[in-house]
Amino acid sequence: MTDELRTIQWGHGTLAVEFSLTGDGVIRLARLGSPGDAPDEHHLGAAVPLVAVTAVGHGRWWSGNRFIHSTIGERLRYRTHRSTHEDGWHVLTVELVDSETGLVAEVVYGSPDGVPALRGEVVLRNEGDTTLHLQAVSSLAVGGLTPARADALDDADLLWADNDWFAECRWQRRPLRLTSPVLSARVRMSNGRGAFVLAGQGAWSSCGQLPMGGLADRRTGRAWVWQVEHNGGGWRWECGEREDSAYLAVFGPCDSHHGWRHDLEPGTEFRTVPAALAFSSDGGTDTAFAALTDYRRATRRPHPDHEHLPVIFNDYMNCLMGDPTTAKLLPLVDAAAEAGAEYFVIDAGWYAEEAENWWDTVGLWEASRSRFPGPRGLHEILDRIRERGMVPGLRLEPEVIGVRSTVADALPEEAFFRRDGVRVVEAGRYHLDLRHPAARAHLDEVVDRLVGEWGVGYLKLDHNIDVGVGTSGHPGESSGAGLLGHNRAQLDWLDGVLDRHPHLVVENCASGGMRMDHALLSRLQVQSTSDQESLVLYAPIAAAAPTAVTPEQGAVWAYPQADDSLDEVAFTMASALLGRVHLSGRITELRPEARALVHEAVTVYKSIRADLPRAVPVWPLGLPAWDDPWIALALRAPATTYLTAWRRPGTEDTATLRLPHLLGADVLVDLLYPGTGRAATAWHPDTAELTLTLPAAPSAVLLRLRRSEADAE
Repeated sequence: MTDELRTIQWGHGTLAVEFSLTGDGVIRLARLGSPGDAPDEHHLGAAVPLVAVTAVGHGRWWSGNRFIHSTIGERLRYRTHRSTHEDGWHVLTVELVDSETGLVAEVVYGSPDGVPALRGEVVLRNEGDTTLHLQAVSSLAVGGLTPARADALDDADLLWADNDWFAECRWQRRPLRLTSPVLSARVRMSNGRGAFVLAGQGAWSSCGQLPMGGLADRRTGRAWVWQVEHNGGGWRWECGEREDSAYLAVFGPCDSHHGWRHDLEPGTEFRTVPAALAFSSDGGTDTAFAALTDYRRATRRPHPDHEHLPVIFNDYMNCLMGDPTTAKLLPLVDAAAEAGAEYFVIDAGWYAEEAENWWDTVGLWEASRSRFPGPRGLHEILDRIRERGMVPGLRLEPEVIGVRSTVADALPEEAFFRRDGVRVVEAGRYHLDLRHPAARAHLDEVVDRLVGEWGVGYLKLDHNIDVGVGTSGHPGESSGAGLLGHNRAQLDWLDGVLDRHPHLVVENCASGGMRMDHALLSRLQVQSTSDQESLVLYAPIAAAAPTAVTPEQGAVWAYPQADDSLDEVAFTMASALLGRVHLSGRITELRPEARALVHEAVTVYKSIRADLPRAVPVWPLGLPAWDDPWIALALRAPATTYLTAWRRPGTEDTATLRLPHLLGADVLVDLLYPGTGRAATAWHPDTAELTLTLPAAPSAVLLRLRRSEADAE
């Protein structure tokens, strides 16, 4: 091994990565941070192996719930590396080999220009002569997230987000030391056996927790946030202490959590699901989330919707609630057009002949004749939507087939999820396996008919069952491997749909936010953030949504009701103005003053939406807790900051909000919505604080903060 290979350096203007390489081929990631970081702030100290791999017969050398202590990972040795820079992406591939098994691991790191974020995935290739039965493979493993001294761990906080139906994006924060206590100054092995572990399970990627996490240093402001880019529940991350420093290891599916095993036969390959890690050297979690936002924009499929941000009316939430008919829809179409909506989506029930109990009949996706009895049936509504200058949309739940659907008998057994040779049934529904050509052909026929023949320009793709660990539909396949295969086939199917229909807008929904992950959001344009029906409870979800999805993709319901006060109407409308407006509610029944507030909100949104695709989130009161009486979200655009603040019942009428990026600036504060709001503001440049008073509760406002012309000069 030559001396020149002792250190490998890689990165770009906002990312510095350094690997240390010993004479016997042991390679470790020794530095990760910004190019200007001081050595004691970015040195990774006791680093972990670049890859953790467990396989039957090749387990771990140190037992516990940590996966990083794998024997194969410790045996892997450096063979070569290569780097490329193309289309704004820097890629480094480090090739490792295990001489005992012949396993080759290509560790692939990627980072977009100008973004302090690192993407990791691993390609395993069996160059040996014996099958390896894989049980877990890391996508990204990084040590030294805190300086390599024991007291630095005392300043570290661990972050994760609980995520449930009606209660999405609930971020939690607690000291890492509560999960990794000091054992003893004289303990023989300082690594312990435990770590903080989160694992998603089942078919929903974000049911229970978001596939994300974070680590923040209270003293220095250094922060890390990460995400697993997987569209199923087969993911895991662990964060803990290794020799006086914090480490992170991110995995896709594994044997112990997900029943996943993969037989890596000689000459074959396996690729992990990607994971990404974004960081801030001294700006705290807000700056780290800003970097992750930029990374998400750089890694998603281009689409005009990301720039145009049309206003969407959807007839479901606190409106028709799955019971659309011609008589009910026609006045809503007219009211939505008058309010300024640009898309009109007919949600659940348009395909259901039965008024009730249609749940287990879905799958054919033909329009109901009983609900739309006119000569043109549903097309009467689609035509009216277009006549009123809007684009029509429909809801689908493509992956499920009801047990009473005619499609259930028309497709072969192999087209469905199966275990032990029996179709999986969940809540009266079967689940399609999109690896099978008949399943994919069925869905392609449905989409091409709705989009190509009916002229539908928006599809809301919902998913409301969890089929558990997966399918063992192929011979010798573990259920977890079957689910991973289906998940990857789903992404490929979505790519095919958008290749054929490049202007189609597709919404990602699964009982609200139960599949809120970047694997799907790197393809799809809109994310349903929740099914929450309470305008007051929606506020913390709306405020925290930019942690999980870019603002221009996060759809928030705005659903005014006839008996709402004017403050409540403004509250629900304001919740959507820093994301995507999902207008709903029985707006036909609103009194004139309330209807005017709805129209005003849509007009204001259209005046600011051009700034949102380049804005990054800031939380002037910190990430919202579920019961916080005051909640705030700001979006920092290049020339302007927009701020939504919500006051909920049970608190004082005044709050102090902090915006560090405006420290020392002479700032003008404009009330954008509601125009007749009773808000009082005072800006304090020396502390970057805004004092805000809202007399009523609940109430909410949208503010614009601009540097004065004198300050800008």
